Formats: sequence, structure tokens, C-alpha cells
Amino acid sequence: MASSRSVTATLQRNLLRRNPIRASTQLHRSLQTTSSLRPRTSFTRSLGQSRAFSISTPRRFAEVNDVFDPKSIDRESDEVDVCIVGGGPAGLSAAIRLKQLANEAGNEDFRVVLLEKAGEIGAHILSGAVIEPTAINELIPDWLAEENENRFQDVTPATNDKMRFLTKGSAIPIPAPPQMNNHGNYIVSLNQFAKWLGERAEEIGVEVYPGFAASEVLYRSDGSVQGVATNDLGISRQGKPKDNFERGMEFHARTTLFGEGCHGSLTKQVIKKFDLRNESQPQTYGLGLKEVWEVQPEKFKKGEIVHSMGYPLPADTYGGGWMYHFGDNLVSIGLVVGLDYPNPWLSPYQEFQKMKHHPLYKSVLEGGKCISYGARALNEGGFQSIPKVAFPGGALIGDTAGFLNVPKIKGTHTAMKSGMLAAEATWNALSSTDAGTIFLYDYEDSLRKSFIWKELKEVRNMRPSFHSPLKLYGGIMYSGLEAYVLKGKVPWTLNHKGTDASATKTADQCKKIEYEKPDGKISFDILTSVSRTGTNHEEDQPVHLQVKDWDKHAAMEWPKYKGIENRFCPAGVYEYVEDETKDIGVRFQINAQNCIHCKTCDIKVPDQDINWTTPQGGEGPKYFMT
Repeated sequence: MASSRSVTATLQRNLLRRNPIRASTQLHRSLQTTSSLRPRTSFTRSLGQSRAFSISTPRRFAEVNDVFDPKSIDRESDEVDVCIVGGGPAGLSAAIRLKQLANEAGNEDFRVVLLEKAGEIGAHILSGAVIEPTAINELIPDWLAEENENRFQDVTPATNDKMRFLTKGSAIPIPAPPQMNNHGNYIVSLNQFAKWLGERAEEIGVEVYPGFAASEVLYRSDGSVQGVATNDLGISRQGKPKDNFERGMEFHARTTLFGEGCHGSLTKQVIKKFDLRNESQPQTYGLGLKEVWEVQPEKFKKGEIVHSMGYPLPADTYGGGWMYHFGDNLVSIGLVVGLDYPNPWLSPYQEFQKMKHHPLYKSVLEGGKCISYGARALNEGGFQSIPKVAFPGGALIGDTAGFLNVPKIKGTHTAMKSGMLAAEATWNALSSTDAGTIFLYDYEDSLRKSFIWKELKEVRNMRPSFHSPLKLYGGIMYSGLEAYVLKGKVPWTLNHKGTDASATKTADQCKKIEYEKPDGKISFDILTSVSRTGTNHEEDQPVHLQVKDWDKHAAMEWPKYKGIENRFCPAGVYEYVEDETKDIGVRFQINAQNCIHCKTCDIKVPDQDINWTTPQGGEGPKYFMT
């Protein structure tokens, strides 16, 4: 009989020889579900009619000595031309463009593999966004054409824009900067858009594998990136292999493109190894919290886009709200809070709940139904914080590199274009040589010549201007001057002050904020909101939110910040529980099952001792709702 490992190896080899996205998703999900919830025998019986798979008796790791090291088992590997990490708009655009070029050249055997940690393409992407069609028009020109039977249909043309400055009880009309003009743009369900792009990628020949969480960067002997490895399955919370243990798999590629999105776990490692930030300023971030509501028909204004600044955020905290009417009586509502906020008593989640009670928003939401919630960190550093994007063996694409246009509040078009530029540079590099380390010089050059560079350079001073002595008001005035008069054509570039973690003051330096209890109609407690994310993690696995010493962490953070982790986390992952046995009177606790993969903890924790890593593939939020 074959070993347990050979079952997985055979499964994975066959997965990698198949193209259909749905088939690969189903098989991988079956493997994961079976590994964690059912005896292996149930799985092998379900595949009994298929000769493509080995059938075996599981290896009983419970009987193996406790010192067994999972790494003592070799991983299976697969050789591909290009490996793309991340199934968002950037990664999918890169994959599609690569296969377009390969097919045009008659090289249908050119292998492009895309790995996505979510169980389905788009499942980790929040719904309700305004996209500028620049890049998609170039990549798939007939994406909206009536004659295209595979056109994207879940799209709402933008109609009118409103910009409001909020005080506690009023909404003052203010002119929106030209960058926020949405004429010709579309409101879409972004997760459905990503899902649609995944289907187009599959059709053209990309091997798309959702449910595969890339957890390790692999390097060649010369130090260049060789590819990535997926994480092991069937590891207990104590770090020991369980009966259903399965070793991860290696993907060796001539070029690896990292499109993990904001603050990716592998991207952090690559940036550090190759010192990609040695000529850029520190990245600064925002936390975007979002809900999708089904509102009463008489309150629905299809295509309307509303943005707000001011209330409820204090003047020393950058951020703003939005409300997009799209689909059939659906409204996307959200708040972005700059993570360089100084007051550790502030809770972005509670500020969001508070904002919804403002008349501007409440008048639309009242009588409606909240159907989804989610949160995600966003790169806000802009032009100043773009790292070097190419390195030996690979490149950074999309929001992984920080191409969000903050004043526009848009990043899909820049993410897609960066993926396309990286694809073209990759194809040219691989076509010109058969061996040796690949360095995408063309990608760096084409990026600087693209609209991405021009857009971000023009608005580079707007975000840091909010650090002026006048805070919010100074930022609004300077941004207006830049938008209407200077238009980015100034000889100076304003600096970001530092990291978001270092911006945090101690609790005794700031006024404590008391938030009202949610009413259960407009505002909700955090666990109710988390239940709307569809988040799921197997409990008996290593905690993917890595803190080396929980007691040491509590001793450092609690006396100074009085539980900031519980307040910055939008999913109730972190808690301080009263415990008289501890010197500080509380015990630090991590509820990793609640994690919605926003990365805020890794960014904002003052002493920077929380490391966000990937849990088992296929886990986390499931944001499909429209």
C-alpha cells in the first residue's frame, strides 16, 4: 500500500495537470475537509472509481515519537514557468496577460500557476467598490460587450457624486477634488469581479488553484527566489503532526510574482531580504471597514456615490466614510481609518458603528438589512512608499507594492495595470533566455512610464499633508490647493512621519473614549459582525497570529496601552482577561478562529511582536454575498 504522503502527492500531481478551476477547488477542498473532519478511509472510498488517485491507509503519527519533525518528510515539487501568489485583480491580470502573450506566440505549454489562499477566488475580497475601467478595457476590451456571452454582468455605472463634511448632526456639502470624479466609472461587487477574472484566466489556460496557502519563500543557491511552498496540513495546535498530516508542496518557477495584497506575509520577507525599501519611506496604512446592506427600495439611488470626512473621527486621525448604491437595492457603506492614529483608546470598529448613526447614513440604512461585514488593511503611503518592485527571481505587483491612489480611493485599476506590466516584462525576460536568474528590469522601467507613476506622483503630498499642525483642517486645505491649483507639480515631497506602530501614544497620554452600546439595528456588536464574514478556521492548528511569548507580550503592552489590540482588531481576535495569577492582573488571549485576515495587528501593535502568517489554505472569511 502507498503511504499517506503518496496519496497527497498523487492528488497534487493530478491537480497540477488539470486546468478547470472548479475541479481543482473541489478536489482540494475535499482533501482539506477530509483531512480535518473525517477519517481518510471516507475520502479514499469517495474516490474509489477514479484510477488517477492512490488509495492508502493513513500513517498514524500519534504513534510516532514526539520529537518527529514534519520537515523530515520531503515535499513534492512542481516545475512551472511562472508562479503567481494571490488571486486578486493584480495576480489574475498578470496571469491572463501572460497566457495571452504565450498563446499569441503559439506556446500553449507555457505554464502559469496562480495560488490563492481563499477557498474560492474572490472569497477574501470585500464587496462594493468603485473601479476605473482603464486597465480592464485594455486587458479584456469586450468585458461589457453585449455580444460577449462571458461579459461581466454585475456592474452599476456611476451616476452622481456627493462629498460631505460631517459634524455630529449635519452634513455640509463640500466640493469633491477632481480625482474623485467618477464619471465613466463603475460600482461592482469586487469579489464577484475577481471571481469573473478567475474564470477568464481558467479559460485562457492559467492553472488557478484556490485553497493553496503559500507560506514559505524558496531560494536558489545564488539567493534568488526559486518559488514558494504551501503550508502543511494536519498540524496540531501544539505543532505536532496529527493522523491526517500532509506535507505542503513546492512550486519552482523561473519567475515568481507576489500579489498577496496589503502587507502580505511572504512579501514582508522578500522586502526584508532584498532591502527593497532602502530608497523609500515607510509604508503607512489604513483600515477599511465595510458592510453591505439591502436597503428599502425608496431609499435606493442606483449609481450614487457619497463620500464623507470629519465626524466621527477626531481631527488628529485621517479617514473618511463612503456609501455606494449598486446592484438591486444594495448599498456598500464603510469607513477607512488611518492606522497612524495616536489614541490607543480609539476603536476603528466602534467609530464605524458610530458613523452609521449619523443622519447622512442612518437615513438610508434605517429599515434595511445588513447582509455582510468585513475589514482589510490598505496601503496609504502612496508614491513615497513604493519599494523597489523587482528582485532576483521575482517581483511585487498590485497593492502588495502599494499602488493605491488614496485621494481617488481606488486601487483596482492600478493593481491590474501593474500585474499586466509585470507579465509583459516576465514574458520578454523568459523569451530571451533559457537559463539563469531572471531580473525584471523592464518592469521597473515600464512602471515609471505608466499612468500608475503619473497618478501617484501627482497626489503624493495629499495624504502626508494631514500631519500638518492644523491636522484634518490643514490637510483638507492643502489637498484642495494641490487638487485645483498645484496639481502635484511642486518641487517638494512631503514625508510620512514614521511607522503606524510608532505613532501610537500611551493610554495615560490620551483621553479615554467611551462608546455607546450597539442598538442591533444600525450598529452591531463585533461578534455579530464577525458572524457575517463567513470566517472559519479549524481550531486544532497552530495559531497563525504568532506571538512568541504571550505573557511577555502582555507585560509589555498592557501597562502602556491598556488593551489596544482588542480595540484595533475589527474581529475580536485579541482579549485581555482578568487573571489574578498574573502580575499585571490580566491574561493575554488570542482567538485566532475569528481572524478575518485584515493584517491590522501586524501593522499597528506598538512593540511589533505580532507576526501574521497564513493559516491552512481555504480558511478565513468568505465574502461572497452578492
